[in-house]
Amino acid sequence: MMARRFASLILIFVLALCAAPAVAQSCAMCYQTVKGTPKEAQLAINRAIIVMVLPPVGAMTIGVGCAIGYGKRRDEENGDHAE
Repeated sequence: MMARRFASLILIFVLALCAAPAVAQSCAMCYQTVKGTPKEAQLAINRAIIVMVLPPVGAMTIGVGCAIGYGKRRDEENGDHAE
């Protein structure tokens, strides 16, 4: 059990390291456009990005929460208690 958990953590860590270069990439044209704008416009663009990211993250959080809750309720109804 402990070895399986450790292997899962190692796998997650390796996948996170592989995804790191993708996070660092950005559109060169977008970067130059933002770089050439005043500081207030840069802050507005940053806020707009956050506003565009919040709904999908919120929907996924609610979806995962509902799925976990459903799984727990189903397990309790069937008498399967994972300890």
